[in-house]
Amino acid sequence: MRLAPMASVTNAPFRLIARECGSGRVTSEEIDARALLYDNAHTRALARYLPEERPIAMQLLGSDPDVLAEAARRLEAVGADVVDLNMGCPVSKIVAKGQGAALMRDPAAAALIFRFMRKALRVPLTVKIRGGWDERSLNAVEIARIAESEGVDGITVHPRTRSQQFTGRAPWEVIAAVVGAVRIPVTGNGDVRSRADAEAMRRATGCADVMVGRGALGAPWTVAPAAPTREERARVIRRHCQLIAGLLDERQALLQLRKHLAWYLGALPLAARTRAAMFQAPDAAAIQAIFWERWEVGPALL
Repeated sequence: MRLAPMASVTNAPFRLIARECGSGRVTSEEIDARALLYDNAHTRALARYLPEERPIAMQLLGSDPDVLAEAARRLEAVGADVVDLNMGCPVSKIVAKGQGAALMRDPAAAALIFRFMRKALRVPLTVKIRGGWDERSLNAVEIARIAESEGVDGITVHPRTRSQQFTGRAPWEVIAAVVGAVRIPVTGNGDVRSRADAEAMRRATGCADVMVGRGALGAPWTVAPAAPTREERARVIRRHCQLIAGLLDERQALLQLRKHLAWYLGALPLAARTRAAMFQAPDAAAIQAIFWERWEVGPALL
């Protein structure tokens, strides 16, 4: 099991926490290929990683074959062990530019991108796809076969269509169809919130690995070999807070603390009220004090 790439989430602190919990290879947030070539400061920051994160995949977002190929070369030069192409992002502002899930609509253009990126790289090239653009164009198998023919080394399949976004059941049978259509490794993704879910996906689809996305928010131990105790969970949360403080600037640290501690609250009693208080707190110490007060009394209220 391994952590899925998620925009504004899978930064270095969260990737490290996932690795320490037992995740396989982690992946960066999506990196805009053109912004990388323009040497954009924010984009450069997204491509930074720590040695203990390796092996690490870096995920590119774009639609121009030449730009993606050059961006892939640059990521390999800074140490990416794998370069991954994002063909799954459903966000409107992304697909409006022909990126992310929009690439599913044009198999010929996708083939050209695969070819250019494969020629540019010595490290493995992988792609993350969806089931298709919508229910009338379920073409994950077609895209997977094209990817294999162009030398792509592995495919991750999130089986929902772009039009589904993150709603409804993830149709795992789409993953199984891709597994049956190609010889390269297929990773399954979608509706995995526990190790039991991951094992069920493996049995149902035959996938080689499982990627956990939203199921790891507030529960990075989802990728662990065994369920942790409450005390072990508390240690993970404290470690995550330390990494956020140590690796991010003050503004980003506050944003990430609020976001992740809100997720860690899960279904604790009065969680909504506690989240509201944390988002009003002025600094990191106050945010954590509010969280730990609720965490410590939570079990007694259940």
